[in-house]
Amino acid sequence: MMSKKLTLTLAITGASGFRYGLRLLECLLKSGHHVYLLVSEAARAVAIHEENLAIPGQSSLLKEFIQKRFFVDAEQLDVFSAQEWTAPIASGSAYVDAMIVCPCSSGTLAAIANGLSNNLIERAADVVIKEQRKLILVPREMPLSAIHLENMLKLARLNTVIMPAAPGFYHQPKTIDDMVDFVVARILNTLGIEQELLQPWGKSQ
Repeated sequence: MMSKKLTLTLAITGASGFRYGLRLLECLLKSGHHVYLLVSEAARAVAIHEENLAIPGQSSLLKEFIQKRFFVDAEQLDVFSAQEWTAPIASGSAYVDAMIVCPCSSGTLAAIANGLSNNLIERAADVVIKEQRKLILVPREMPLSAIHLENMLKLARLNTVIMPAAPGFYHQPKTIDDMVDFVVARILNTLGIEQELLQPWGKSQ
């Protein structure tokens, strides 16, 4: 597994499964990686509905919220709004090792697949694709229509990693958190980041 500290963009969008994105953010920060964070307005609505969690809309307040929640240094985290076009991640001149959209709504998936760049999340993903860096999308939708599948195929052919939020059960999960950690662990593995959330297949769970 990779030991160097990475610079990563994490976007949390309005698909069901806000807990996946929040847990991934926690793991990335506690591992010492630098995170550029974007949380869509729809994701904040989902957070209230699913987690009873009010996420600040203002970037500076959201940064303070995350710092206090996970006890991390300010230097590790940058938070941007959806229309903050001067953010480093809007340009390929600012290096980012990878971007993860977790969870990824079908609307965001479609926008990225078609290069729309109507907001900073979509633009940041467009930059990652054009710079040929790693992009991981974590859709949480069922059933999948032909439109969803075509968008996924288009992105997969551009080397985007499509990782549906589909927990396994071979680790014998006992709680919802166990199922969330399964998905987060697989994302961390794909990024080459060491994790202790999930034992590799073949080892005792």
